[in-house]
Amino acid sequence: MALINLKKIKLGFGNPMLLDGVDLQIERGERICLVGRNGAGKTTLMRLLSGELNPDGGEVARSPGLKTAILSQEVPKDLRGSVFDVITGGLGDIHGLLAEYHSALSALDNGGERAMAELERVHHELEAKGSWQAAQMVETVVSRLKLPDKAEFSELSGGYKRRALLGRALVSEPDILLLDEPTNHLDMESIGWIEDFILGYRGTLLFVTHDRMLMQKAATRIIELDRGRLINWQCGYGEYLERKESLLNAEARENALFDKKLSEEEAWVRQGIKARRTRNEGRVRALMEMRSRRMERRDLEGSARIRSEAAELSGRLVIEAKDVSFSYGNGKGPAIEGFSTVIMRGDKVGIIGPNGSGKTTLINLLLGKLKPASGAVRLGSRIEVSYFDQHRAALVEEKTVQDNVGEGNETITVDGKPRHVIGYLQDFLFSPERSRTPVKALSGGERNRLMLAKLFSRPSNLLVMDEPTNDLDIETLDLLEDIVVEYAGTVLLVSHDRAFLNNTVTSTIVFEKNGLTEYVGGYDDWLSQRPEALPEKAERKERQEKPKKDKPLKLSFKEERELKELPGRIEALEAEQNALYARMADPDFYRQEGQNAAGAGARAVEMEAELKALYSRWEELEARSVAASGRARS
Repeated sequence: MALINLKKIKLGFGNPMLLDGVDLQIERGERICLVGRNGAGKTTLMRLLSGELNPDGGEVARSPGLKTAILSQEVPKDLRGSVFDVITGGLGDIHGLLAEYHSALSALDNGGERAMAELERVHHELEAKGSWQAAQMVETVVSRLKLPDKAEFSELSGGYKRRALLGRALVSEPDILLLDEPTNHLDMESIGWIEDFILGYRGTLLFVTHDRMLMQKAATRIIELDRGRLINWQCGYGEYLERKESLLNAEARENALFDKKLSEEEAWVRQGIKARRTRNEGRVRALMEMRSRRMERRDLEGSARIRSEAAELSGRLVIEAKDVSFSYGNGKGPAIEGFSTVIMRGDKVGIIGPNGSGKTTLINLLLGKLKPASGAVRLGSRIEVSYFDQHRAALVEEKTVQDNVGEGNETITVDGKPRHVIGYLQDFLFSPERSRTPVKALSGGERNRLMLAKLFSRPSNLLVMDEPTNDLDIETLDLLEDIVVEYAGTVLLVSHDRAFLNNTVTSTIVFEKNGLTEYVGGYDDWLSQRPEALPEKAERKERQEKPKKDKPLKLSFKEERELKELPGRIEALEAEQNALYARMADPDFYRQEGQNAAGAGARAVEMEAELKALYSRWEELEARSVAASGRARS
C-alpha cells in the first residue's frame, strides 16, 4: 500500500491553479526530487503532503498512522528558546523530558550529588519510556550539524537557523520526510553531511532542491510540477534534462500544428458567413471545441533573458595581494594571515569556505574596501566593478522593483541604447504589475533575480558575486552559468553550489585549517588536490598498480560463452528499460496503472543496477580476453 496517494488534486489561490488535477503516489523507501520553476507551487504541494493545507478538490489517501515532518524554506519568526529546545520540539511528547535531561547534564558541570541524582532520574525515565534512542539522535544531529546547543535560536545567523530547523525535522524520524531547499545557506561541509544523510536515509524522502549535484546523486525518481500538472520521470537528473527537452520540442510542434489548424478553421468560418447561409454545423462545433481548448491551454512561461554589459577592458593585472593579514580583533571574526595572490584579466576565481570563515571579508580586502593590518593590495587600471551582495544590501526595501533598477528614471541605458525599465525587467521575468511592487513583498528567488537585473544593467569588467545562486530555479541557474562562462572580464565568485563552481571557475581560493590555499580548477579539482586527498590517491594508485595474482588472465570455456552472450543480454535489457521509461514518462501513467506503478518503479531501479553489473562484468571479461591474447602473441 502506498504511504500517500493523491487523486485529481486541485488547489490554487486564484487563476491559474497551482495544482490542476494532480495525481501522485509515494511508496515506502523512495527518494523523490520535486522540480519546477519558482512559483510553480512546489512548496504548496509539500504543505499539502504534510497536512498543513487541504485541497480545493480531489482525494488525499494516507496510510494509517502516517507521520510526516517538513523543513520549510521560511524560518518561523516567533520561534524562541535554545537550539536544543528547538530541535527537541520535533519530538512531540518527550520534548519536555529531553529538555530536563539537557538541563541536568549542564548542571553536572558544576558538580554535586544532587545534580548527579537528577541526571540519573531523568536518564531512567528516558529508558522507561523507550526514548533514549531519541535523546541520542538529538545529540548526534547537534554534533554533526555543528550547532551551539545552548545558544538562543533567535540570535543565530540565517544559516545556523536553517541548520537547527533541519535538525528539528531529522530527529522525529518520520515515515515521510519533506525537505524544502535543505542546502540553502549551508556551507560545503554541511551540504556534504546532508547529502550523506539523504543517501543513507532508510525512510521515505521527498525533497526540493536547486543543488543539481545533490539531485543527481540522491533522487531515485524525479517529479516535475509544470503549469499545474505533475509529470513523473523515472530517471536521473541528466536523463531527465534530455527527455524533458524532447517533450518540450514535441509539445511545441503539436501546439504549432494545432494553432495552424485553428487559424485555417477561423478563416473558413468567416468565409462561410459571407458566401452562404448554411454551413457544416459539425465543423462549426469542432471549431468551438478548438477555441475552448486553446483558451484552456497553459503555454510555457517565458525564460529569463540575462545578458551582461561589457565595459572597457581592464588592465592585464586586475588584483595583486602581497602577504595580506587581517583580523577584527578580540578573537571576533575571521583571520587572514600572510595571503598572497595575483588575479589577471579573464580569471574566474571561486572562493570556498565554511560559513563565517571570512569569504566576504576576503572579497572586501581584494576590492580595497577593507585595509589590511599588514601587507598590501594593488588594483589594476580601468577597473569597473559590479557587486552582487549576498545580503542584498543594494536593494531598498520600501522602493519598488522598478525604482531599484531605474533609480527614479523610466529608462536605462543597456548596450549603449535606451530601454524602458519595465521592458528590461520583463527579461528577468517581472511582469509590469510585479515591477511596481515594493521589494519587501518579493520572494527570495525574486530578490535574487532583481539583484541580477540591477547588476547587469551597468557595464563592468570585474564581476563580484557573493552567493548569487540561492533561491534561483534550475533554468535561471543554467542561464547565469552561461553568463559567467562567457563574461569577457574577471570574476570573483563565492558559492556553495558545487555544480555551479565546477562549471564556471578556473581556480579556487579555499579557507582551510592551515589558512588560505589556491587550487587550479573547480570544486571537484579542489577535492582531488587538497592535502587530505593525497593519502587516498596514493592508496588508490597502489591498489591499481598492484598485480592481481588471484585471478587468471585466460578465460574459461564458460566465461568465453558468457562474454559472447553479454552484448545481447545488455541490448535486451536496455530495450526493456527504454520501453518502461516511455510508459512512465506519460503523465497519465500513475493514474492508469494504479498499484502496478510501484512495481514499475522498483523494476526500473532493478534494471539500472542489473545494467551496471552487466557492463562491469563485460568490461572485466573483455579486458582479460584482450590481455590473454596479447600474452599469447608475445
